[in-house]
Amino acid sequence: QLQLVESGGGLVQPGGSLRLSCRASEFTLDYSHIAWFRQAPGKERVGVSLISSRGGETYYADSVTGRFTISRDNGKNTVYLQMNDLKPEDSATYFCAACRTVLYRTCLNLGDAEFGSWGQGTQVTVGS
Repeated sequence: QLQLVESGGGLVQPGGSLRLSCRASEFTLDYSHIAWFRQAPGKERVGVSLISSRGGETYYADSVTGRFTISRDNGKNTVYLQMNDLKPEDSATYFCAACRTVLYRTCLNLGDAEFGSWGQGTQVTVGS
């Protein structure tokens, strides 16, 4: 099964920053809308951000708007999530996934069923 690989997580103090990377080694991301999700212990996985295949459109959940920035470098087959001003409530396992449809509006639902090629996740812990 083709899979994405996340990296860049770690332990950071409140107010700090991290940049997550989502890379595909076995297929191109050029035509895929890519989303970042996160799942905290005991909670459901939720969508955080979405970027269109060419990077022209982006979406952010209210909880991260103004603090997180999604971007992509199709030349490197990689999508990034820059996370600034991190808060303890941002602590979670972060996953990236590729939308199964080319319809960006459908991908905005950010439901698990719309996405595939899930990675194993990268852990982000915000604390002192």
